[in-house]
Amino acid sequence: MIEQPVLTPVRPERKLVRLLGPAFVAAIAYVDPGNIAANVSAGAGYQYLLVWVLVAADAVAVVVQYLSAKLGLVTGRSLPELLGDRLPRAGRLAYWAQAELVAAATDVAEVIGGAIALGILFGIPLPLGGLIVGVVSIGILAVQSRYGQHTFELVVIGLLAIIAVGFVAGLFVSTIDWGDAAAGLVPQFAGTPTVLLAASMLGATVMPHAVYLHSSLARDRHGFDPDPSRIRRLLRATRWDVSIALVIAGSVNIALLLLAAANLHGVPDVDTIEGAQAAIYRTLGPAVGITFAVGILASGLASTSVGCYAGATIMSGLLRARIPLVVRRALTLIPGLVILSLDVDPTRALVLSQVLLSMGIPFAIIPLAWLTSRRRLMGVFTNTRTLRITAVAVAIAIVTLNVVLLYLTFTGR
Repeated sequence: MIEQPVLTPVRPERKLVRLLGPAFVAAIAYVDPGNIAANVSAGAGYQYLLVWVLVAADAVAVVVQYLSAKLGLVTGRSLPELLGDRLPRAGRLAYWAQAELVAAATDVAEVIGGAIALGILFGIPLPLGGLIVGVVSIGILAVQSRYGQHTFELVVIGLLAIIAVGFVAGLFVSTIDWGDAAAGLVPQFAGTPTVLLAASMLGATVMPHAVYLHSSLARDRHGFDPDPSRIRRLLRATRWDVSIALVIAGSVNIALLLLAAANLHGVPDVDTIEGAQAAIYRTLGPAVGITFAVGILASGLASTSVGCYAGATIMSGLLRARIPLVVRRALTLIPGLVILSLDVDPTRALVLSQVLLSMGIPFAIIPLAWLTSRRRLMGVFTNTRTLRITAVAVAIAIVTLNVVLLYLTFTGR
């Protein structure tokens, strides 16, 4: 028997295209400043060698985000809510603590990325840039609070378009070796540093906060109705939503790697976002350099807004407590501003935040695979045998790669 939640209002059916949107919000996590740093480093250091990592990461992301949305649509509950229902009080608090720490690390990385972009574009000091990013993100979140989720989705899609233009534009004036790029689709490494970099790229791609959030986004956007025919229609729309959104996000990530491979390989001082942008500015000209910096800024603004939204979803589901998004945004801005005010390399802080993020991935992926495979919870929509095997394989692969990432990071090998 399926565990039925309290029904929420169901919105009228619309054309398939009108059902798209939630996955584009979740997809912002796949083009955040952490991804920029990892992908540029991969291209600048090893050219096309790790193209296959991004292709594999995007395929994994499609599976994970579809399962998350499916969980919300079929059960009417978000992943944090379902976990909160099943954990004792002490377990809920501990689980919330790790999830909140992950959300905070996400926010720090994204505020830093936005502040770096403002520094590049306007010479604004990093602490002031971080404050500006926070204020603008409050405005973006206010759109969601006042005008609803669909309008918020449109704003985020607009920022995603700016990100795509900012990072893809340089390809049109670059000389890409497409033969070598195609060879990069073959899984291979070139020593321990590339293993570490590949694990970092995967860790920066599958973000735990996006997994928690998507189940809530899909449910809140469409409401809950146990009618199997409506759920099937929504799941069909979700497959398109996830596929389109993540193909765009994956293409942007690959474009970043190709851009760095064609223009930054062997160039000194490109191990920071500022250094990479400066090199692109010198190599491809001011227009491309400025467009790239605008893409970084849009990435920071969009991802920090979505990260704050995810944190609110986690708190609501696990602690059964709500605070206004704007208030939460003001509070979670503090750690990023503190780091920017200290004498800390911002790019290094960004990279370390990705390591912390990797620690939280198993806590999101494993329960998701388990819950979506439970017939009592999912009924006729439980994962098929093929999808169960795929979900388990994805969970094992992600956990293994992140263990490798943590081991290599802390041992310095």
